[in-house]
Amino acid sequence: MKRLIFSLFTAAAVLSGGLVFAATAADEVTVTDAYARAVPPGQPNSASFMLLSNASTTAHAVVAAESSVSKVSELHTHTMSEGMMKMRQVERIEIPASGMTRLEPGGLHVMLIGLNHDLQPGDEVAITLTFEDGSKRGITAPVRMLQMKKMQQDMGGMEHGRMSQ
Repeated sequence: MKRLIFSLFTAAAVLSGGLVFAATAADEVTVTDAYARAVPPGQPNSASFMLLSNASTTAHAVVAAESSVSKVSELHTHTMSEGMMKMRQVERIEIPASGMTRLEPGGLHVMLIGLNHDLQPGDEVAITLTFEDGSKRGITAPVRMLQMKKMQQDMGGMEHGRMSQ
């Protein structure tokens, strides 16, 4: 009888515990189409891009990123200032409730600063995203060679740091 009561108590605790704990942001945000930019030999920095999808009714945000391929990983975006496209660090990348946020060339991205080695097509980059609630999601991003024409279109025709008129 004691065994039955203990089993029922344990089952009730497990079931009620499952109801008490809400899903984390890492559980609710999916990451697809992740990739990192291949770089020429000696290039010290690269970037990673992806699609973040949030199926929950709660907005979430990526607040940090880490990767073993670089000394520093930062969240970045591009802004137009005095006719020049400039990159700047951002504190967070918002993912709206029931929405998506695309990280892409010329926009939001994960900057990989101080590469430990050259990134060549066919390599893979491990990245860990940290969300606003402290939860983390590890992803693997294949390294791709980005076409210059595609990058210029994505960046609004940016050439040598200036926007074309």
